[in-house]
Amino acid sequence: GLPYVDGSGNPKHRFTFFAPLADSVREAEWPTVVFVHGGGWTEGDRALTFGGEDIYGNIGRFFAARGIGAATVSYRLQPEATWREQVHDVARAVEAVRQRAEAEGGNPEALVLMGHSAGAHLVTRVAVDEEEQARAGLPEAAVCGVMPISGAAFDLTDRRAFEIGENYDYYGARFGPPGEYPELPPEGPPAEWQTEASIVPFLDADEPPFLVVYAEGDYPALIRQAEVLLGALAERGIVHEEVIVPGSSHSRIVAALSRDDYVAGPAMLRFVRGLDCE
Repeated sequence: GLPYVDGSGNPKHRFTFFAPLADSVREAEWPTVVFVHGGGWTEGDRALTFGGEDIYGNIGRFFAARGIGAATVSYRLQPEATWREQVHDVARAVEAVRQRAEAEGGNPEALVLMGHSAGAHLVTRVAVDEEEQARAGLPEAAVCGVMPISGAAFDLTDRRAFEIGENYDYYGARFGPPGEYPELPPEGPPAEWQTEASIVPFLDADEPPFLVVYAEGDYPALIRQAEVLLGALAERGIVHEEVIVPGSSHSRIVAALSRDDYVAGPAMLRFVRGLDCE
C-alpha cells in the first residue's frame, strides 16, 4: 500500500510494487509494467480477490518472477471522482511507480502501461495525453509501451460499437455532463463528451508501441473497439501488435494474464522485452 498522493488518506491513492526477484533473470535497469484494474470506472481495486486468488497481485508476481518490475494501482472510483480525475490519479501513480522503480534499480524511462477494460482506457489515455503526463510530473518518453487488455471507450464516437451492443446511457453517465442518455441520437456529429473522453483522437505518429489484447469471446462491442484502435494505430504508422486469446472471455482473460501456458502471458513478455526504451 504505497501512497502516490502526498498527504492523501484515501486508500485508493495507493499502489503495490513488485521488484524483480534477486534469483530471477534480473537485469540492470529492468523495465516496469504498471497494471490498472477494470470495473466499469465505478468498481474494483488492486487488492481484489476472486475464488481465493489474488488475481491482480498475481500479474505483478508474474512479471517480477521473470526479471521485470511491476506495480498494481488503485484509483478513485466514480461517482467520487470524474473520469478526468481518474486519469489524473493513474498518471500520478505512474510517476510514483517510476520513482520507485528507479530507487530499486529499474530503468525510469522503461515504463509499460497495462490495463484491463476500464483500466485499459485509463492507461492508454495517460500514455497518449502529453498534457496529463506533464501535469503529473511524468517526464517525456518515460512510457515506452502500452498493453490495453479487452479495453473499452477507445473511440466513443464510433456509432457501430453502440449499434452492436454498447449502451449509450452507460457511457453517457460515465463521461457526459449530468443528465440522461436514453438512446443513441440520430445520425449526426458526436457529442463533445464522446470525442473528449476517447483515445483515438489523441493518437499521433510519436506514440509508443502497442500490444492490443482481447478475448476471442469478448463482448462484440469491445472487439469492435479493439479493431477501431488497431485501425487508428495502423493509419498513423504506430508500431503495434494484436493478440486474441482463444477460448477466453472479457472476465476470464484476467486470469490468463499471469500464466505462461496461455497466449497472453508469453506475448506480453516478448513485447516488454522487445521494447527499445531509452
